Amino acid sequence: MLKWIKSLKNKGRTSRGNADKGDFRKDSSGHLRSASSKARKFSKDNSVTNKAVILSRSQHGISRKKIDTHALKVLYRLHKAGYHACLVGGAVRDLLLGITPKDFDVATDATPEQVNKLFRNCRLIGRRFRLAHIHFGRQIIEVATFRAEHENHSGDQSGHLDETGRIVRDNVFGELADDVWRRDFTANALYYDIADFSVIDFVGGYEDIKNQRLHLIGDVETRYREDPVRMLRAIRFSAKLDFEIDEASREPIYALGYLLQDIPPARLYEEVLKLFHSGHAVRSFELLQEFDVLKYLFPEAAKSIAKDDSIERMLLIAMRNTDDRIRKDLRVTPAFLLAALLWHPVNSRVGEYTDKGMPHSVAIQKVATRILSQQAGSVSIPKRFSSMMRDIWGLQTRFHYRAGKRALAVLEHEKFRAAYDFLCIRAKAGEDGDALKQDCQWWTDIQEKTPEEQRNMLFSGGQNRSGKSGGKRTRRRRSSSKKKSNPAQS
Repeated sequence: MLKWIKSLKNKGRTSRGNADKGDFRKDSSGHLRSASSKARKFSKDNSVTNKAVILSRSQHGISRKKIDTHALKVLYRLHKAGYHACLVGGAVRDLLLGITPKDFDVATDATPEQVNKLFRNCRLIGRRFRLAHIHFGRQIIEVATFRAEHENHSGDQSGHLDETGRIVRDNVFGELADDVWRRDFTANALYYDIADFSVIDFVGGYEDIKNQRLHLIGDVETRYREDPVRMLRAIRFSAKLDFEIDEASREPIYALGYLLQDIPPARLYEEVLKLFHSGHAVRSFELLQEFDVLKYLFPEAAKSIAKDDSIERMLLIAMRNTDDRIRKDLRVTPAFLLAALLWHPVNSRVGEYTDKGMPHSVAIQKVATRILSQQAGSVSIPKRFSSMMRDIWGLQTRFHYRAGKRALAVLEHEKFRAAYDFLCIRAKAGEDGDALKQDCQWWTDIQEKTPEEQRNMLFSGGQNRSGKSGGKRTRRRRSSSKKKSNPAQS
């Protein structure tokens, strides 16, 4: 990535303007600037007066070969129909960094209804943000109409802010020069124009990419209040791209983190998934801690970490494990990290019920219900994953079985592998001393055996951790006198 950034710097020195798209000048460093722009002064006035810096194909180096064929199909069809069509956002940023984008978003001056007429495979979605989704099998190309400031709207277009300044509806359409000021970070505000293969830059995003810097567009506090999720996006991009969040964009996060409490839990779940499944979960977690916003996402986990440093060590091990699996292109499930985040809040409360005589396996499920219910108020977890979390937690209480049918049932459980990995992470973190390490090693060893060897280990005089045999239990016969004394059975 560093080599590519250096190449960007060299290309920036030779940038030139396009006469029909703006007036340009070179600064003292040789970089192309809009003649009418003022560095880092983002305002509504700027959106009207600023001219874009236009980078030609030879200057930015983006090849259409690197762009998804379905995204190109959407861009070309919109362009052929007479609309302005651009690849925008993270895809352009990643292409400049030499990263293969996972998603390709398109921005256009066509309305959602006009896009819908052009594509038979189009579906219009959203109330808050009206979007067009073009379906190619399982792949979706998202097409958004250029947005404008709310006070500039007319007719049936609508935009609305709530009393906190948060955008609750944003369907005010405009032009590209308006749309750029509705973007979040300068690095995400570059447009790849399919008409001439140029990159359009209104806000210095190209320079910020070269300098590995995240800079929020506009008044920072206002932009965070418009959409508090932008704070999480800043953390995610910083972790994923190794970009530094500039001072003006980072300071308000400490004071405005509480606004995340007003975001729908289902939307926060999607953002958490992006944070922890980016391949940079460790760094994302560290930044969540640094900015003190973890408590708004996982309040019970944050309380546990504050009380015991060892809990954070276990979480970091779990996240490092997830990052390693993603880098190796191995399957990961959200349930695993979510189970790790909430394990100590669950496990620490089991004693409230076992002290009253409730079996441990029953107690852990009862506490799980309570914790998951509380968690749903912050980040809601889909049932398919919360059910798996319950299985992972419940199996932890059964890993001390090393013999007999109970141990075999653990080994054959459909969630055994996830629960086993979870057990070994707990052991590696030092939880429960050497006992968990021994359990982890025993269950590691048995998996390396053949099915016949496994049965011999389980049913040939083996013992559970407690020292009790795993052999078949004999049932005591009831006396004949007891049977006769029970009229219901006579």
